Amino acid sequence: MKENPQAMRQRGALVEHPFGTLKHRAGINHFLMRGLKKCRGEFSLMVLTYNLTRVLNILGADCLRDYCAQRHENELKNVNYG
Repeated sequence: MKENPQAMRQRGALVEHPFGTLKHRAGINHFLMRGLKKCRGEFSLMVLTYNLTRVLNILGADCLRDYCAQRHENELKNVNYG
């Protein structure tokens, strides 16, 4: 890092932002659950909501709704009811 301080700045800009956002949203500095398995579940839920929020902000609710409806229609066509 001493040889390339720009790489550290770029890493901070790209990687640290989601973790800061997650921490800010949770409003706490620790997990609410105890145990690794439960903490993984809690963190997974926080990341899922972060990613869904990003999709909604980038694509918009209308585009996401249309995409989900299109996928649902395709799955129904591929179902074998016989």
